[in-house]
Amino acid sequence: MRFPEVRNRVGLGKSSIDVLINEGRFPAPHKISPFASRWSNLEVIAWISDVKDGFEGERRKV
Repeated sequence: MRFPEVRNRVGLGKSSIDVLINEGRFPAPHKISPFASRWSNLEVIAWISDVKDGFEGERRKV
């Protein structure tokens, strides 16, 4: 996936995504050429699934 699609899917801006990547809390993009990076669709979907009940990764108690 290109960055605009990642941003739209997760609802976060570039700065927030960059911080999460640097903290190891968001999948990093894969370099496909010296000038292009792409994210794995499966990795982004898995990240969304992991945090959908709470941004900090803590599931809400029902």
